[in-house]
Amino acid sequence: MLTFTIRRLILSVPTLLFISLVIFLLLELAPGDPMAQVPLTVPPEVKEKMREALGLGQPMHIRFWKWLVQFFWIEPQVMIDHFFGTTYAVGDLRVISWQTRSPVMDTVVQRIPQTLWVVGTAYVVGILIALPIGIYSAYRQYSVFDQCGTFVTMIGFSIPPFFTGPLLIVVFSVQLGWFPFIYDTTHSVDDWDSFLYQLRQMILPVMVLALQTTAQISRYMRASMLDNLNQDYVRTARAKGLSESVVVMVHVLRNSMIPVVTVIALGMPAIFGGAIITEQVFSVNGIGSQLITALFANDLPTVQTLTFIFAMLIVFFNLIADILYGLLDPRIRYD
Repeated sequence: MLTFTIRRLILSVPTLLFISLVIFLLLELAPGDPMAQVPLTVPPEVKEKMREALGLGQPMHIRFWKWLVQFFWIEPQVMIDHFFGTTYAVGDLRVISWQTRSPVMDTVVQRIPQTLWVVGTAYVVGILIALPIGIYSAYRQYSVFDQCGTFVTMIGFSIPPFFTGPLLIVVFSVQLGWFPFIYDTTHSVDDWDSFLYQLRQMILPVMVLALQTTAQISRYMRASMLDNLNQDYVRTARAKGLSESVVVMVHVLRNSMIPVVTVIALGMPAIFGGAIITEQVFSVNGIGSQLITALFANDLPTVQTLTFIFAMLIVFFNLIADILYGLLDPRIRYD
């Protein structure tokens, strides 16, 4: 397993380099000019100097190489300097946002806790709800519970977050007044009342994101359980006198979790994509709203950096899924 992990980590390097090149080329070919928002009163020669200051006057391959050095070499050094008090990256040019004229990673570090707090909670809640629903729906196939679960999951699959979010705001915030519809990112938890308010303002965005997670994972869990419940080893376990709970929750569940693990692992980057819309709806000041703002402002360094971070998440969770495969299924051996 260790050899497989190291080999996959090494192979991920050229994969990430190719992804970064594709992202860079797509952004270069996209329409838009970072100088478009500059006031018309600014003389053309000043605009040209501003373009040169942003590095836009350099050839494409030079700008791509500088971004690679800044992201893979300088930014890790900045992180080391922050934690250990060293001075490796002092004076080096980092990835600078065209919109804010500040390092992109500094803004990401400031905003990502809000995104992780909402997204992480939603994903955990979605998994905790989806797995029992999928297990019981398969065990009680075609029951009333199974029919209701299928109906709810189809709704979760069909309705996108940009519709679910405003709908929940109208019902629970405007009509009932139970929850705030604006997520206050400046709110700090220092007593019981502030903790309760934090929970109240998290409920709506977490519900929107958890609905899709629950719908997807519960369907995969149900299908996998149904496939294993009819296998010969299940009949053999029952014939040996094992209790029904041991048969279902030990033997069937472990084999059924093998394909579901892939869905759970690969769904984590996907829920970050859903958080982009959800953060806009509920005004969560996270990296999703940062990406949308950068797109409207033609801030290519910020867009490129955030998009590449999402790509890194996909590659990383692919590796996690493969490792968990080997841990859950003893027939799978990588070494």
